[in-house]
Amino acid sequence: MRSEPPSAPSPEPSPAQGDRNYWPASPIRSGGAAAAGTRQAAVAEDGEAAAEVEYGWPRPLFALLQRLRPPGPLFTARLWRSPLRGPWLTSVFGVVLLVGLPVVIVTGLLSYIAYQPQFAGNAFPAQTHGLHLPFFAWPTRPVWLYRLNQGLHVAVGLALVPVVLAKLWSVIPKLFSWPPARSLAQLVERLSLALLVGSILFELATGVLNVEYDYVFGFDFYTAHYYGAWVFIAAFLTHVALKFPTMRRSLKARRLRDELRTPLARTKPEPLDEYGLVASDPSPPSISRRGLLGVVAGGSLAVTAVTVGDTVGWRPSALLSARGRSYGTGPTDFQVNRTAAVAGITTTETGAGWRLTVAGQRTISLSRTDLLAMAQHTVRLPIACVEGWSTEQTWTGVRLRDLVELAGADRLDHGIVTSLERRGAFSRGVLNAGQLRDPDALLALKVNHADLSPDHGYPARVVVPALPGVHNTKWVSRIELRQA
Repeated sequence: MRSEPPSAPSPEPSPAQGDRNYWPASPIRSGGAAAAGTRQAAVAEDGEAAAEVEYGWPRPLFALLQRLRPPGPLFTARLWRSPLRGPWLTSVFGVVLLVGLPVVIVTGLLSYIAYQPQFAGNAFPAQTHGLHLPFFAWPTRPVWLYRLNQGLHVAVGLALVPVVLAKLWSVIPKLFSWPPARSLAQLVERLSLALLVGSILFELATGVLNVEYDYVFGFDFYTAHYYGAWVFIAAFLTHVALKFPTMRRSLKARRLRDELRTPLARTKPEPLDEYGLVASDPSPPSISRRGLLGVVAGGSLAVTAVTVGDTVGWRPSALLSARGRSYGTGPTDFQVNRTAAVAGITTTETGAGWRLTVAGQRTISLSRTDLLAMAQHTVRLPIACVEGWSTEQTWTGVRLRDLVELAGADRLDHGIVTSLERRGAFSRGVLNAGQLRDPDALLALKVNHADLSPDHGYPARVVVPALPGVHNTKWVSRIELRQA
């Protein structure tokens, strides 16, 4: 009897044939030993180790951790089955963060320098124990310098929120792998990763709450955000040093252009990796990588669209502005950071009896009428706040350098500007010599050709090019000039 030759196995349907139900078999489930062997430890569906795991010193401790795995699916491979996760996708998000986060870091550190912390009481935190950029006299040119710096800090930081969340989603199997470490080296790496994740979430959360003026935390924002930034910087630099070679290799494995052309029907898992990001038993995809990247990019664009109006001065688009989009009518219809009522300023203090004292080599006292009788200078300048909003208005008043000349300060080093406001972190501010002598630095009496309103600093306020908004002191009562 003739035996029939063994039939060849029927090929799996190809995605090119248009079968939308096509799903490639997992290498582990189909017996792909070579692919499965790329794992450091092959994991069966019940999450138990399928092969002997090697532990570093002290071996008994790490082996004990393996046996003490918490109950539930959180620390097992069964929960993390997305077919999109893998080193390439994580590296794409990593590249975006590698470009964007340094912008946020540098502008944040420069923002602190813009407060001139070399002058006592001028910046918070007052003491940084050497954790700062080198001090230098903050310039007044270009006039939009602080507006650009803080606008970039807030706008880029907010735009990166969806990217950070997507990056954390892409590595979440790694965050919940068990045991958390198999050697001391891995333990150090995991601790640095915990610092990185914790610090970036802390910085984003406190930053967003500050932008929205929602201080639900019971600590000083400036101090906590500043020191949190240095924790993040250290963890970020460590993570980049450790993972940059892996990111380069992963990005070379696939082309972004090809992924952007791949529809859902042809979306396949990445090859099993040694880092445990790729699911060993992936579920069918519900979205393509192209779709996921589009969702993240769209989220960043949406956040930018409803917030950047505060920075560029187009308030109708600033739908999430904590200061609203209207502040009244007329020439004083623009942002107010602190009202006269909140600052405790009364009409008795700002009425006819108000006097400005300028103390230098001579001490002079000037009424508002005296100031209006002096040479007036008009200039259009922006005011930018640390929260990211800014406004550009036309200011009229007396040049600060004219007041310096009246009081006399041959060896001027800096000036202390004091407000009628008796409480508040910024009831006084220090200006360096360059700021006091700038031709556009004013003791402003009017804005947009109208008298200042009480909320905008009547009877007089400081307006200096490129100065952080809170140091454009309102309700000025005294300017004390200090010699070098």
